[in-house]
Amino acid sequence: MKTQGAIEAAICEGISRFEQEYRGRGPKEVRAYLLGDFVVVRLQDLLTPAERRLAECPSKKGRDLLKQVRTHLIETAKPLIQALVHAITGVQVVSLHHDISTVTGEAFVVLTLAEPPSYRQAKSVEMRSATGAKEVREEASCNGHAYGELIVLPIDQSAGRAQQSAEG
Repeated sequence: MKTQGAIEAAICEGISRFEQEYRGRGPKEVRAYLLGDFVVVRLQDLLTPAERRLAECPSKKGRDLLKQVRTHLIETAKPLIQALVHAITGVQVVSLHHDISTVTGEAFVVLTLAEPPSYRQAKSVEMRSATGAKEVREEASCNGHAYGELIVLPIDQSAGRAQQSAEG
């Protein structure tokens, strides 16, 4: 069984590959978040140079046309994206929603799943650093770190749990 981070990383990789193969250009950055029975994917710096020029046109017509084309592309590719997420999560996709900002070039894809997918908790190992401080090491996801790396969370001695800051 995959961890939540592994599911998120696989979705990041799959959506990025889809963008490159289907549109000819992938996003500069992609992040996926599994939130119960929702998957939220954030794609940054997604517009091609031609699309950026179209979005910068003084009239609103260029931005509207860009949104229409992007929306139509997502609608025609919806079965592919839903199949990708189903294959990764093992859960049927109920709906897919998409929007893109013509100002920032950032897009969001929100997928509703039939149920929350099953996953195992990431492995945590409590260790002592070279300085003797306690640390917790956990598997990392695509959100901030490459999958498979370990992130180090210093133990807050007063609270007895890992702090939210991570080194990487």
